[in-house]
Amino acid sequence: MTERAFETRPTSARLPQRQDSLAPMAPAQISQALHLMIQSRAIDELVIKLQRLKRAGTFAPVHGQEAAVVGSAMALDPMRDWMVPASRENPAMIHHGLPVKNLLSLYMGRLDFATIPMGVKLLPRQQSIGAQLPHAAGLAWALKLRRQSAVTLVYCGDGASSEGDFHEALNLAGVMRVPLIIVLVNNQYAISTPLHKQTAAPTLAMRAAGYGFRGVAIDGNDLFAVFATTQEAVTRALDGDGPTLIECRTYRLGFHNTSDNPNDYRDPAELERAMLNDPIERLRNYVVNTGISSAEEVADLTLRIKQELFDLQREVGELPRPGPEFIFDHVYAQLSERLIRQRSAAIEENSE
Repeated sequence: MTERAFETRPTSARLPQRQDSLAPMAPAQISQALHLMIQSRAIDELVIKLQRLKRAGTFAPVHGQEAAVVGSAMALDPMRDWMVPASRENPAMIHHGLPVKNLLSLYMGRLDFATIPMGVKLLPRQQSIGAQLPHAAGLAWALKLRRQSAVTLVYCGDGASSEGDFHEALNLAGVMRVPLIIVLVNNQYAISTPLHKQTAAPTLAMRAAGYGFRGVAIDGNDLFAVFATTQEAVTRALDGDGPTLIECRTYRLGFHNTSDNPNDYRDPAELERAMLNDPIERLRNYVVNTGISSAEEVADLTLRIKQELFDLQREVGELPRPGPEFIFDHVYAQLSERLIRQRSAAIEENSE
């Protein structure tokens, strides 16, 4: 390789307080990013409430990681590129083409209405840690074999970097020089395991060198840094320069998911310090200080988003629940005789 396989890209503690030619996003893009981030936080609040009321399933909030997710997603072309999410990339999935109604239908158990629309280049969210990574590497390899000018972006967390799937996927991606971008959202905890108990390396981005491609560690709470770095990785992949591992160093302000209690393993003082670097507050301050939007306009946007979500969840709540046949109908192209008998028995038992 002619360049360093790993670099740490320093970023400022705060976004710049005035717009200049160095900003990698146009004002309209910045406004769109703020909308997605505020909407993501509002979805977190809504679905957590629904889960506590037993009207939604287990949920993993994006709280605190919005800039890493939104900044990377906005560097893609949804009409061209593929996205492979992990378990907490809701705003990225929405930006890539998944309707919010379909997202809420998934969490509220209306699975017949939660499908990814035809033409949306998005794989389903993945709950099994790291299992999406080999699929993403294979998808990127397929794009290369078909000579399609497109990239695949896959998300994973710091915990996934300790899984075998991570090594296997990145090794294949490096050997085959596929157009894959791995956005590793390092939120400092793999459920309750802190980062220092997972690795002795100073950064996770350093691992890219072992697979023969570029790794970059950035401030994951800096929307501009995430967007610019991902955009550069997209350009490199399209030019045939292979994969890039982007470590977005951020912090999980909420719990791992609704079955978790971070007070059992996390120092409250640590959380208070992290909240001073809330990515939404950073971006909100930026758009107000630069005159892209006023504080009143941002407040109105927040209220409007919450009302739209409230109306949507009421609409989704009135949709029918799936029958027992659902678990059989979307697994195999053709069911075996044994599964056909099980499906018939499940339907018959449910009808009694």
